[in-house]
Amino acid sequence: MEPDEVHELHEHHEQAEKDRSLRPVTFTMSLLAVLVAVATVLGHRTHSEAILAQAKASDQWNEYQAKKIRQNETQLTADLLATLATHDQNAEKLIENYKQHMSKWAGDLGEEQDKAHELESEVRRAERRGGRFDLGEVLLEVALVITSITLLTRQRLFWFAGMIFGAIGVLISASAFLLPG
Repeated sequence: MEPDEVHELHEHHEQAEKDRSLRPVTFTMSLLAVLVAVATVLGHRTHSEAILAQAKASDQWNEYQAKKIRQNETQLTADLLATLATHDQNAEKLIENYKQHMSKWAGDLGEEQDKAHELESEVRRAERRGGRFDLGEVLLEVALVITSITLLTRQRLFWFAGMIFGAIGVLISASAFLLPG
């Protein structure tokens, strides 16, 4: 919420002091302002979580790629040694050692890939949650504006419309917590 919005809200409260029938409207506006702030903070935090999860996923894929490159280089070295027409026992042991490493690394690669996919799922979930918070924030902002029109027009219809938009905004924001993991 911007400083000029806070000042405007304060002015509306002063107007409502003169007309006691508008107190519920000003209370609703205050409540909506708090809910906007909450939705905004939750949205920002969720988007930050998505960014951090994306960085972790990228790191995980880098780890996978490094191990994959190491495995490929080892395979090439083992193939090269195997094609040489040597009957050196050390070369045979070396080739066998390389094959054992490649076998172990194949299992590691699967684990690294699974971790990276899991982190990518976290990113998608955080982005979906962030989108819900953003939409909820927008609807709460709209609710606040529509409700404030009541102070200018003295027509309760705007107050009720603002409360409906506010309720929808709260429900959409709350639905972010219900998204499957």
